[in-house]
Amino acid sequence: MSTKKILIITGDAGESYETLFAIHRFRESYYEPVIASNKVKRLNLVIHELEPGWDTYRERPGYCVPSDISFEDVNVSDYDGVLLIGGRAPEFLRHDMQVLRILKEFDQQEKWLFAICHGIQILTVAGLVKGKKVTCYEHVHSEAEAYGATYIRSEEAVRDGRLVTGQTWQSHPEFYRLVFECLEETAVQSSEKIETIVL
Repeated sequence: MSTKKILIITGDAGESYETLFAIHRFRESYYEPVIASNKVKRLNLVIHELEPGWDTYRERPGYCVPSDISFEDVNVSDYDGVLLIGGRAPEFLRHDMQVLRILKEFDQQEKWLFAICHGIQILTVAGLVKGKKVTCYEHVHSEAEAYGATYIRSEEAVRDGRLVTGQTWQSHPEFYRLVFECLEETAVQSSEKIETIVL
């Protein structure tokens, strides 16, 4: 199995399609996705979909997926980056001190930070959006701006340094193009380091 790993943070009421798409897309590219939650358990995911005539999304039960590890067992140095899934899970995960610690360690180690939809709610509380250009689900953009970010409404996905954000699961094509551009940069840098050591 590949030693390249991506940490995926979610919990109960995480967005179902965003989670499954991430798992499959990373595996397709030979990354090992590792799902972390507050404890190792079966996670009950949800489906958020806009209905004709509704002013906001409707929530339905989605698929269930098992988490692989708990937050307390995360070793940040094992991963190339972290992905924050949307849905309702970020509402409570942003108040989990272990999650905030993990994200700050990723930032300190200069690793990739990826967030889609409501996932940005966790980054805001972690203090990692100040001075950054971001995008997210349109009805939480005021939270990002309140924490010092510049919200980009016109882009499905935005990269600012080591941070990549996406609006919703409908932004997957644009979001994952940026995600894998970032991961390719890491792969190139790692190859260059190995060549330098060999020489």
